[in-house]
Amino acid sequence: MRKYEVMYIVRPDVEQEALQAIVDKFHGIISNGGEVTKQDVSGKRRLAYEINKLRDGYFVLVHFNATTEIVNELDRIMKITDEVIRSLIVRDVA
Repeated sequence: MRKYEVMYIVRPDVEQEALQAIVDKFHGIISNGGEVTKQDVSGKRRLAYEINKLRDGYFVLVHFNATTEIVNELDRIMKITDEVIRSLIVRDVA
């Protein structure tokens, strides 16, 4: 397993319970064969530029250890989740 980190932005108009459900869903995907080492929900922040006419979003940063298959599945699920505006998964080299 390798170390990765994922940063994703959730739409600002979702309820707090829906935000927690989204975070739990992605946490469950990672935990199915991998492990989450650190998770940080930064809350609502202003975006640097508009994305789909939205100026704010909930930022979530997750550090985890996983295999390539889990990372590919996580990326696929994030792309089809309507509440996620942007996401980026990178391999942690540190």
